[in-house]
Amino acid sequence: MNPPEHPQAPHGQVKILLAINPAASFGRTEGVGDRAAAYLRAAGRAVVVLRADGDDSLETLVREALSTDSGVDALVVAGGDGMVHLGVNALAGLEVPLGIIPTGTGNDVARLLGLPLNRPAEACQRILDALVTGGRRIDVGRVRADGRTTHFAGVLSAGFDAAVNERANSWRWPRGKSRYNLAMLRELGTFRRTEYTVIADDVRWNQRALLISVANGQSIGGGMRITPDALPDDGWLDLFVVKPLSRLKFLSIFPKVFAGKHTGRPEVEIRRVRTVRLEAAGVVAYADGERVAPLPVDIDLLPLALRVLA
Repeated sequence: MNPPEHPQAPHGQVKILLAINPAASFGRTEGVGDRAAAYLRAAGRAVVVLRADGDDSLETLVREALSTDSGVDALVVAGGDGMVHLGVNALAGLEVPLGIIPTGTGNDVARLLGLPLNRPAEACQRILDALVTGGRRIDVGRVRADGRTTHFAGVLSAGFDAAVNERANSWRWPRGKSRYNLAMLRELGTFRRTEYTVIADDVRWNQRALLISVANGQSIGGGMRITPDALPDDGWLDLFVVKPLSRLKFLSIFPKVFAGKHTGRPEVEIRRVRTVRLEAAGVVAYADGERVAPLPVDIDLLPLALRVLA
């Protein structure tokens, strides 16, 4: 493992913390962070590189840097949704903005923000431009479970999609997006509908479903637009429910999700809410593709709690 890197930046310049996990996104970020640092420095920015193999070590470095250095002007993360998740949880409620250099396999939060995917130089320039204009503010989802609080920018899933993530994360091969797709097909063969208890805006009901998601963003799994009309700055969460359906019907609907053309089907229900509690046995919630906790979970929204360089 590489030792954490935490050098000092020159005084008197706009200071950017650049968080890099060389192992993130199946190693696709290796080298990207150093090129991004060079690009930002060439534009006259002071860049402090925070580098560690492993999300926990990197999260510790980021939180320490934010808590001890009052002169930080931005936190930039290089990677996929896992790195974005790290940045969102470090910055929710703070004034320091988040910049994203999307180099992952999913990049769903970057899609939501209209950022250039897997084009690091363009992403760096977008960050530099937004440092001048101030960027924009977005809402942040908040999840409370097992005595812990976690934040997310995109989507929390609890059901089939979360089970796919759980299975895919247990595999070492294949790497990249194909691992998620293969895990989905494998999970489809054994997955059974779930009996949920849902409490949304103080209304309680029992729900049989294949999948329930709570969305601040629009997509999961690298562009599956489950809630195509969701907006990240409207003060609402989109509750997305897929009712029980046959495998054949699921496979017929699945291609339509990438274009967001599934929303009129009777098996799909979307409603806008501000608070949600999900209860079910044996279900694990994932947020922005990262494991959060087994249900029950309580979800609400922090309006405009994050500034992003987008």
